[in-house]
Formats: sequence, structure tokens, C-alpha cells
Amino acid sequence: MKPYRIFGHTADIGIDVRGKTPEDIFINSAKAMFEIIADTSGIKSLKKVKIIKHAPGYDELLQEWLSELNYLYSVKQIVFGEFVIRELNDKIIKAVAFGQKLSYNKIKTEIKAVTYHELGFKKTKSGYTARVIFDV
Repeated sequence: MKPYRIFGHTADIGIDVRGKTPEDIFINSAKAMFEIIADTSGIKSLKKVKIIKHAPGYDELLQEWLSELNYLYSVKQIVFGEFVIRELNDKIIKAVAFGQKLSYNKIKTEIKAVTYHELGFKKTKSGYTARVIFDV
């Protein structure tokens, strides 16, 4: 079973993500976002991109992280499939994303923006959960 659920949301698409650690949430959210964007089967780690983002809390940091990945996809046409978190706390993420350029015949949905609508990041008894809504 995947550690995320993709759902329709009016004219948007959302994800509910779960994980044992905050790192799991950030990685699983990125994987879910790229599953929405493209056919991610067989993505090779041919490109490596370092990402550092700052924000005042985990929820805003998650939005910044996904927005940066979406920007890199939109501008450089890189689809990422592997993520390594080097440092993460409620103020900063330092990570490396691995992926490859993707041909347009594998694109499923263009994500215009990672929104703040219903954005949430919570600690639970069994780990962490997050919700993100994408403007498509």
C-alpha cells in the first residue's frame, strides 16, 4: 500500500500523505506529486539537484519543497523519482533530488502551483500526516 492517497478536489488535485518521520512525509509527498505529473515508472537517476529551502514551519516548508521541485520540472523538464534528505527540521530542508528529463508523451497532468489551501502537517500517534492541494 502506498504511503499517500491522491484525490480530486474541485478543479484541483490533492494528496494525503503519511509517514513515520517528517523525512518520510517530504519524500512521499514528492513521489505523489510526480505520480500526478507523469508516468514515473522507470525513472533513472541521471540528473542530481541539490535543494535548500527555509520556512517558519513544517507545513510552509513542505509547500516550499514541493514548489521548488515543481519549478525544476516546469523549467528544466526534470521528473524526479528519488530523494535524499540531508537535513530537515521545522525551519530548513537540505535535500538532493535525482531524476531525468522526461519526454512529453509520458506527462499526465501539469501542476500550476502547490497551494496553501488546506495545507497541513501534523504529528499523530503513529507518525506524521500531511495534506497538500495542487492547482492544476
